[in-house]
Amino acid sequence: MNVSSGSNGSKDGSHGSHVNHVRRFVAGGETYAYHSLLSLVNGDRAKLARLPYSIRVLAENLLRKRDGTFVTDSDVDTVAHWRPRYDVPPELPFHPARVLMQDFTGVPAVVDLAAMRDAVRELGGDPSAVNPRVPVELVADHSVQLDYSGTKESLGGNVAKEYERNGERYSLLKWAQKSFSNFRVVPPNSGICHQVNLEYLGRVTVAETANGETFAYPDTVVGLDSHTPMINAVGVLGWGVGGIEAEAVMLGQPYYLSVPEVVGVRLTGRLSGGVTATDLVLALTELLRKRKVVEKFVEYFGPGMKTLSVPDRATVSNMTPEYGATVGFFPIDGITIDYLRLTGRAEAAELTEAYARANGFFFDESERREYTEVIDFDLGSVERSLAGPKRPQDRVPLSSLRGTVPEARVASGTEDARGAGAGLVNGSVVIAAITSCTNTSNPGVLIGAGLMAREAAKRGLAVPDYVKTSFAPGSRVVTRYLEKCGLLPAFEALGFHVAAYGCTTCIGNSGPLRADIEREIKERDLNVAAVLSGNRNFEARVHQLTRLNYLASPPLVVAFALAGRVDIDLSTEPLGTGSDGAEVYLKDLWPDEREIASLAEGCVATEFFTDEYARIFEGDSYWKALETADGATYDWDGSSTYVKKPPYFENFSPTPPDSGDTGDIEGARIFLVLGDSVTTDHISPAGAIEREYPAGRYLASLGVSEADFNSYGSRRGNHEVMARGTFGNIRMRNRMIAPAEGAFTVKHPEGVTLYNYEAAARYASEGVPLVVLAGKEYGSGSSRDWAAKGTRLFNIRAVIAESFERIHRNNLVGMGVLPLVFAEGENAGTLGLDGSETLSILGLSGMRPRKKLEVRAAKADGRTVRFAVTARLDTEVDVLYYAHGGILPYVLRRILASDL
Repeated sequence: MNVSSGSNGSKDGSHGSHVNHVRRFVAGGETYAYHSLLSLVNGDRAKLARLPYSIRVLAENLLRKRDGTFVTDSDVDTVAHWRPRYDVPPELPFHPARVLMQDFTGVPAVVDLAAMRDAVRELGGDPSAVNPRVPVELVADHSVQLDYSGTKESLGGNVAKEYERNGERYSLLKWAQKSFSNFRVVPPNSGICHQVNLEYLGRVTVAETANGETFAYPDTVVGLDSHTPMINAVGVLGWGVGGIEAEAVMLGQPYYLSVPEVVGVRLTGRLSGGVTATDLVLALTELLRKRKVVEKFVEYFGPGMKTLSVPDRATVSNMTPEYGATVGFFPIDGITIDYLRLTGRAEAAELTEAYARANGFFFDESERREYTEVIDFDLGSVERSLAGPKRPQDRVPLSSLRGTVPEARVASGTEDARGAGAGLVNGSVVIAAITSCTNTSNPGVLIGAGLMAREAAKRGLAVPDYVKTSFAPGSRVVTRYLEKCGLLPAFEALGFHVAAYGCTTCIGNSGPLRADIEREIKERDLNVAAVLSGNRNFEARVHQLTRLNYLASPPLVVAFALAGRVDIDLSTEPLGTGSDGAEVYLKDLWPDEREIASLAEGCVATEFFTDEYARIFEGDSYWKALETADGATYDWDGSSTYVKKPPYFENFSPTPPDSGDTGDIEGARIFLVLGDSVTTDHISPAGAIEREYPAGRYLASLGVSEADFNSYGSRRGNHEVMARGTFGNIRMRNRMIAPAEGAFTVKHPEGVTLYNYEAAARYASEGVPLVVLAGKEYGSGSSRDWAAKGTRLFNIRAVIAESFERIHRNNLVGMGVLPLVFAEGENAGTLGLDGSETLSILGLSGMRPRKKLEVRAAKADGRTVRFAVTARLDTEVDVLYYAHGGILPYVLRRILASDL
């Protein structure tokens, strides 16, 4: 590698735009230019070495994008002199290189863009001005459901059903691919977006020609999915954002973030034999949640890092949102470069290594980097574990699992072991799913699970009939190497047939249980379990009938499928009896680490990656047969129940309102009083649509049969369905209706209990604004923008919580909903608020970041409770977006101003 200078930089170390920071290097016989971080600190390597690697990526981004308007010299100076802590962190305009989407969040984004094109056309502009300015890649992975499982025909049946249900949505995506430039779709039945991103889409280093010269710079990404940080495993800085924010980035706006604190996690030692990367990430999730890393960058380093493969690191990075951080970053090292070569990206490997070494991105253990805090973590301390039964941070050692299960009740009248509901008790496993990019991207744990399955079948063990088993790899490469290893038949022998290439059970698309099993669970009110190799296990997410949901490694999923129950200590108790009558223990099945490593080396071949990804955009016969219209604007079908033109831009004004949304909120009613850890799954469910809930009634009124309701996630292109599903989780706990649970609230002043949608509609007809009260970690979980869109459509003007999760707070701001936090130590309970009060929120004029506001809660007896709140409009840009009624109105006004 040769490095040359374009300039020696200024003698005083100025970062001004008059200084030439461009340098050059050679890789693969080609010369590349780059924006030098070393020149940014006047050649002082010690100053560069003190910066965390993730901050260096931000520094390069700002240096390269500096234009004096969006990115100023001051912005560059701020990040070049990053401090571990700020009293009030400055905001930075970050320009991601690309946007990643999946179909649940991508379809509503495309619908929004199509509606924006209509608005531009109606106001006399050119609709094609609404077009992605950066590359956008959408992977259709979220819609496939497990209607079929446990047979060789499962995959074909599920794919056929997927297109039958979602053909209209997929036609919209094909239209978008044709109508928008810079927009590509990975069709259904191909894989999971984060695994495809890791194995193929991730550039790691981008090479782009400008002004006759090729520049190299770090790949960066924002994704419409909270697990986007999985790509951090290869040194790509990226995180999940709301669809609204992503749309703004697509249209050329920077993503604004506060200068992050960076928590360093020093890894030492190595994982013990029989302990997997899944066990590691569950331990880290538990620890980092307790260390309160919400909205912070986490960066891994230390001698233990070199013992982790890229798939191991990807498992850790994937669950970044579960431990609350923005990123879980691993810097580029030799293991990264080897992975790029393994996955068929030899040229990218050569370019990345040369660029990373030239510009200070290649990991150097000897550097004295500064972090906000450093957490030491011994990999050797990790033990086999699960997480559950309701939250991913609630780690349970394998030996302690029995204690999390309610006392078992013996099944009655079940002499026939194959009969209806036979053997079902509290703690019975009814779903065992090897699923999710978290783990199916890791050959080690899949080969390990396959070897366990082979040994179990050899000993004559079988999975109980009531367990629904499934296997959903995150890419087609998985089946290629498992076939070569000869392990697919072993999975199939236990019922783990490949049923889909998509998210499935991990996002709640587990499909129905057998009818007799469902009936038995309901009639006897059983606490049954799901065990899955996913990343989330919130209430009613995996399946509405499984109240116990545990995350586990693929080998443990196989083990618990065989045991058929979770009220068992697999470290000491047998999981079954073999065909020879001997008891079989977990230790009897667990494979040797050396055998796993040997098979992985021999079976995971580069040709599988190059073959599968060479045709990744082609799609199957169903995709090729989809018909779609041409044209710059979308031809809306008024009779559609999947895709409808949204109301956000009706009667749109090219200028922002002078008051309205930015004036005081008076005469508001409290809509819900909620507790801690309310997730976006509670606010906007993704799973099954209940027949008697408002969304089900609406679809039925249009002649849609219950069998064709599909899921909320698949209907996110229809605001009528999604509004009716807002706050529609059957496990929602609103204290206004306690001890009952479900999608209900009390409508005041009448005091009548209604579905949440019906109550919101009545308030809207009366012109009454609404406010939600909540506890800690409001909006945790998925990035789904519909949790904020539905909130806005309910005319909820503000949410007052003890704390917010990052993405949902951003989404609320993006929809023009005001996020407010109680003063420390205060909440609805301490203030004596029960939901019957009328609220006024005062002081909104002259809004500024984190402004203190006054809330007055008037009770029916004439008393008034006054308390202070802080506006979580964290930056001037947040204030600007709020004044415009949200991000998209602001962006649309900018487009109109430049186009008209």
